Amino acid sequence: MQTPPPPALGTRVARLNAVAKLLAIVVLTVPLILTLDVVSAGVALALELALFPFAGLGWGAFWRRTWIVWLLAPLTGLTIALYGETSGQIYAEWFVVRISEGSLALALATMLRVLAIALPSVVLFATVDPTDLADGLAQVLRLPARFVLGALAGLRMVGLFMDDWRALELARRSRGVADRGRIRRFLGMAFALLVLSIRRGTKLAVAMEARGFGAPGPRSWARESRFGVAEWLFVALGAAVAAVAVASASLLGTWNFILGPG
Repeated sequence: MQTPPPPALGTRVARLNAVAKLLAIVVLTVPLILTLDVVSAGVALALELALFPFAGLGWGAFWRRTWIVWLLAPLTGLTIALYGETSGQIYAEWFVVRISEGSLALALATMLRVLAIALPSVVLFATVDPTDLADGLAQVLRLPARFVLGALAGLRMVGLFMDDWRALELARRSRGVADRGRIRRFLGMAFALLVLSIRRGTKLAVAMEARGFGAPGPRSWARESRFGVAEWLFVALGAAVAAVAVASASLLGTWNFILGPG
């Protein structure tokens, strides 16, 4: 009998414990949050782009999920370039807009920083199942089961918002009250959605209490959440990317600790 081939690396990464992905994102992004410079953000982004093909997410899904990040990051940099802190040579000035050498450098650092922080979060959580994450938070990180299960139930309900919105819109159109007044219609539908969400949340809370989700004492779990060597290696990989980025910025003298003395 022929032995089946081992799963591809991307598949293995996608199957890792959700807590490992969460911890990897934390150890990767916290050092980038504490500094604002081109070198650390650029090095981290370059390493992340090299590792993304092994994340278990196809290129089609990658662009569908991250296009908003690629769109908003340059817009953030543009805002900083026009209204950021002025230093060095001034290239253009009009009213409150002042483009200078310092504001352009700050804009580039901000844009790279947004990409380096947001992209791995989107890519790694794209392959995370909410139930697996809840299992890991309760069994691996030992968070209170009542809090974890309540958050999971609430997260499951988020996907129903769009369906409820469309149903409300169709209902209002069938009654002939959605033909004019966009702002008034939006506010009315938003309030109706809020009321519907509160009612659904109340029913869900009562149902969960009736089934013993809030009972004290140890809780059993349908699936065991395992955190092994592969998960620790993945967290170490995230820490290594952050360490290389920080070391590169420190060696080149661009490290800018934002919590330091001004």
